[in-house]
Amino acid sequence: MLAKTFSAALWGVEARLIEVEVDISYGLPGFSLVGLPQGAVKESKERLRAAFKNAGFDFPDQKITVNLAPADLKKEGSGFDLPIAIGLLSTMRVLTQEKIKQFIFYGELSLDGKLKGVRGILPVALLAKEKGLSLFCPFENAKEASLVKDLQIFAAKDLAQAAAILRGEAKPPKIPKNFETVPIDYPDLSEIIGQEQAKRALEIAAAGGHNVLLVGPPGSGKSMLAKRLPGLLPPLSYEEALESTRIYSVAGLLSEEKAVLWKRPFRAPHHTVSDAGLIGGGNPPRPGEISLAHRGVLFLDELPEFRRNTLEALRQPLEEGQITVSRANMTITYPARFILIAAMNPCRCGYYGDKRKACQCTPQEVRRYRQKISGPLLDRIDIQIEVPAVEIKDLSQAQKGESSKTVAERVLKAREKQKKRFKKEGFLNAHMSNREINSYCSLGPKERAVLEKAADKLNLSARAWHRVIKIARTIADLEAEKDIKTPHLLEALQYRFFDRPLW
Repeated sequence: MLAKTFSAALWGVEARLIEVEVDISYGLPGFSLVGLPQGAVKESKERLRAAFKNAGFDFPDQKITVNLAPADLKKEGSGFDLPIAIGLLSTMRVLTQEKIKQFIFYGELSLDGKLKGVRGILPVALLAKEKGLSLFCPFENAKEASLVKDLQIFAAKDLAQAAAILRGEAKPPKIPKNFETVPIDYPDLSEIIGQEQAKRALEIAAAGGHNVLLVGPPGSGKSMLAKRLPGLLPPLSYEEALESTRIYSVAGLLSEEKAVLWKRPFRAPHHTVSDAGLIGGGNPPRPGEISLAHRGVLFLDELPEFRRNTLEALRQPLEEGQITVSRANMTITYPARFILIAAMNPCRCGYYGDKRKACQCTPQEVRRYRQKISGPLLDRIDIQIEVPAVEIKDLSQAQKGESSKTVAERVLKAREKQKKRFKKEGFLNAHMSNREINSYCSLGPKERAVLEKAADKLNLSARAWHRVIKIARTIADLEAEKDIKTPHLLEALQYRFFDRPLW
């Protein structure tokens, strides 16, 4: 007796359709699993025996063969327990083939027959919608799956309930919907006293999607500034929330309570993070911090303390908005479109240029410390700004600055302009190629002369030249100007800290 069901295998942040074939035949009792099963999939036969017994079903005492097709695709995880169990129940005539072919089944079975939640249910739900099928999953995963609109979802808490629902003997439990957003609180920009230039830099970064490097002594407020950047960004759209949640789903970072990511991601890995931890990888591959920061902010504090090769690995995702992880037998691409905000001291002791405390470093030590950040990486960071320490007297006298809400409103207006400008491409000013720069960032003779003079004095690279123009374009958008003017270029040039001479 042969039965067929559908399931899915995770591949990066996507899911691929798997046909699960279950055959029971006469012969010596045994359980064979074929089709490149890995780890947890191979162990499913032991879980199935106990789950069947405790759910009140007799496990077939015959020769059982399970094939997971296509056979050339590796199958990871415990999500194949449910489709194999459903296939077995169909061969035992407990369920009909006509009924089960309408679903993608995905879920793990515990020994007592309960259905346990699995990671990656959102990509599986998207696959079910794409293929015109319904989804049957553990109740723990139902809320997460409900983020996919216009998809019929069935959920059960155990194998016995799943069988009863498929036979029409029980109603499926009601699934809470996930479409409503919740109020989100971010640290407010007005809580930071002083640092007006740095706040302006954050506004520009949020408006145009530009990367930022904050350079200043210990205690100058670099980390506080970085943590307030997500609050300046527009709320996640439904499509962006779907993208971000899918990555967290694959990484196994969602729970039944936190089933959807409505908040802009903010990731702050420690400087000891490994290459795989930052950019993704491992066995099996998992998304790294840069992908978990997709559509949000990646904060790298103490930038020179990160390993050189780890930082160099950022070059591709900063340029392309994605990272490709290659292994011996697979190549997986993860999305990684984030705003990088990095912080560092100006020198090894931290007090170069500080008015309060004398620097203990020699010129060679200062230069050596800064050279830990390579030129190609710096070229990919649009805004490089000094964050000096705030004087004590200024802390007590300074007035409260603008709130994050006020700044975010200007950011939203600037982004609306970019949305119309790049309606085909769907990106921001920071992501423009040379072709888009030539199309949307034309400079008048006066403006070009100013930029050429500055480029000659600061020895700007071709990439840095274009970065300055992109920043100026964003400043013009914030000022509601159609064309880039000289003041916009002059302000943009202020954000090139590492192009200034040291002495």
